[in-house]
Amino acid sequence: MDDRLDELEIKLAFQEDLLETLNLTVARQQRQLDLLQEQFRALYQQVTSAPSTAAESNPQHEIPPHY
Repeated sequence: MDDRLDELEIKLAFQEDLLETLNLTVARQQRQLDLLQEQFRALYQQVTSAPSTAAESNPQHEIPPHY
């Protein structure tokens, strides 16, 4: 009976450790996602607020890369 109880306590300890590791991983990933969203918004603002001329927005006026 004591062996089974010891085994359960060991399993519980490992599961608690794993759960804490997973929680830290999820929190870290959420911080990364928040940072990426912030960077994306800033980039989007730069792109949408950049002045564009008709020639720049018309692909026919672009010089192909091989020229």
